[in-house]
Amino acid sequence: MINLTVCIGSSCHVKGSRQVVHELQALIQESNLADKIVLNGTFCMGKCQQGVCVTVNDEFYSVEPNAVKEFFESTVLPMVK
Repeated sequence: MINLTVCIGSSCHVKGSRQVVHELQALIQESNLADKIVLNGTFCMGKCQQGVCVTVNDEFYSVEPNAVKEFFESTVLPMVK
């Protein structure tokens, strides 16, 4: 099981965390991986300067709203297989 957590604190919200969450939800559904990926939200991860903060199994990433699909395909999908 992959734990995917997106910061929804104020700094990340301003930088587009809502869009990141919505796109990740859609990509998980499109890929039929709802049984393998748990998507969560959390408040401040303490790295507010680094953009929309995302962790995959506790490994930190900064994800721009316009790069969610690339992040999902290059980082998350390889962990599933």
